Amino acid sequence: MNESIVSKKEPYAIEVKEGKSYYWCQCGRSNKQPFCDGSHKGTNFKPICFKAKENKKVYFCGCKKTLNQPFCDGTHKGLL
Repeated sequence: MNESIVSKKEPYAIEVKEGKSYYWCQCGRSNKQPFCDGSHKGTNFKPICFKAKENKKVYFCGCKKTLNQPFCDGTHKGLL
């Protein structure tokens, strides 16, 4: 299992809290998108940790194809 699954073709807009760590699902298999629930076990994927430095809205990638993990970089716009 080397291919991530597209969970949705747009970003997840999440209000993050300063000092809190968030674990972005890289594989697309989690039932708690955009965050990891351990569903990557048995794959080559691992969650990506993001620690918020301030309270703000963050756009986490939903298509799992971003080159700026864990954030949306617009890659979803080119997906079929």
